[in-house]
Amino acid sequence: MSKGFPENFFWGGAVAANQFEGAWNEDGKGPSTADMESEGSNENPRKISRVIEEGVYYPSHEASDFYHHYKEDIRLCAEMGMKMFRMSIAWTRIFPTGEEESPNEKGLQFYDQVFDELRKYQIEPLVTISHYEMPFYLTEKYNGWTDRHVIELFLKYCRVIFERYKDKVTYWLTFNEINAGAIPTGGYFSLGILNEGTADLGNQNDIPQLRFQGLHHQFLASARAVKLGHEINPDFKFGCMIASMVFYPYTCAPDDMIRCQQEWQQNNFYCSDVLVRGEYPHYAKRIWEKLGITLNISAEDKEILKEGKVDFYTCSYYMSHISTCREGLDIASGNLIGRPKNPYLKASEWGWQIDPSGLRYFLNEVYGRYQIPIIISENGFGAKDVVEEDGSIHDPYRIEYVRQHILAMQDAIDDGVDLIGYMPWGCIDVVSNGSGQMTKRYGFVHVNRDDFGNGDFTRRKKDSFYWYKKVIASNGRDLS
Repeated sequence: MSKGFPENFFWGGAVAANQFEGAWNEDGKGPSTADMESEGSNENPRKISRVIEEGVYYPSHEASDFYHHYKEDIRLCAEMGMKMFRMSIAWTRIFPTGEEESPNEKGLQFYDQVFDELRKYQIEPLVTISHYEMPFYLTEKYNGWTDRHVIELFLKYCRVIFERYKDKVTYWLTFNEINAGAIPTGGYFSLGILNEGTADLGNQNDIPQLRFQGLHHQFLASARAVKLGHEINPDFKFGCMIASMVFYPYTCAPDDMIRCQQEWQQNNFYCSDVLVRGEYPHYAKRIWEKLGITLNISAEDKEILKEGKVDFYTCSYYMSHISTCREGLDIASGNLIGRPKNPYLKASEWGWQIDPSGLRYFLNEVYGRYQIPIIISENGFGAKDVVEEDGSIHDPYRIEYVRQHILAMQDAIDDGVDLIGYMPWGCIDVVSNGSGQMTKRYGFVHVNRDDFGNGDFTRRKKDSFYWYKKVIASNGRDLS
């Protein structure tokens, strides 16, 4: 018999400033890397502008307009019964270029209001410090995280928000899906790297030496932020955030098995081993040698990593992948990477294969490795929703997807995994990070906005809103 979910389980939802907040240049906010990304689609990658161009639509500029709808949105989350709300602070709302001596007070006041509104409904904030956005000024001046000086600028930002919100926030995540920096497409949106010759997110001029050095600088920034935060408020809890990439070998051929093991190491554990264990894993040298890179890692750096280990682990999970040495197989798309199609799985209309069992598998692998509490900080089903004439939105496909993943979570808890929270992604519709589309909807709440900036931002409850409300009220027992 299932143990069910613990009584203090954090049922919630997740959004991010760069995909949800809007108001990109209001009240002193500066342009972020996300603000320079145009609209796109599965077929057409989002273009990266060095200057804002007339006639080009930039989805993050207005996004879902949480900046002007935060009270309504938090009230909707409270109506669903959420116990936790994952959100992010926009770095450029606090330091517009990243190099100011003093923070932008209006930006700080906005998040004061958001946290106060959450507290009003007894919803715990889970705050990502940097979620796929950094000051674009730092990309232009330093080529993003490739320059070690950016660590100091990030720490200045962290000190301000830790001291300002030390009585309003307990749970922090340093970087969103930090392992995106370990793959070429993450160079720009994760690390702020814009090498000459890069025109769009899908076709970046990747220089592994710069990318992995930038990732090392993020590791140091994360560790120092954890140490600083614990000094400012010992009750602070810090987590890492990893994009889970579950790999199954295509065959039991030994070369497929080794390939699969190496993909787990490089894509999942390379980053989390550093952040959770405080040191680079044994296989890191093999990865560096294969890529022909030599990182600048000092003895002091190694001490910093040991002193700034995270307290808990979070991950996004959407699908699983196939790993093989074979060529010529049909490719399935996915979050951050694409791999050969799994013939045993169905897929969404965006080609993301649906595999609830992969979540259970991943949670067991991670907990067995680290033995620290886990929160699923993103999970969900992107689909085109239809608004009926009476305003209703029927989304049984989303309900079924989430139901099956909650059942997988129950199984993982029964396996002994210390799972403490679940944050479905885009609980209120957000702009897609990968494609920039609004029609790829994840939410339990519909936002009246299309892929080209049309719509009045009206919020509408979908069928899944009422279903998730029932799930939370029953602590995961009623999934009907």
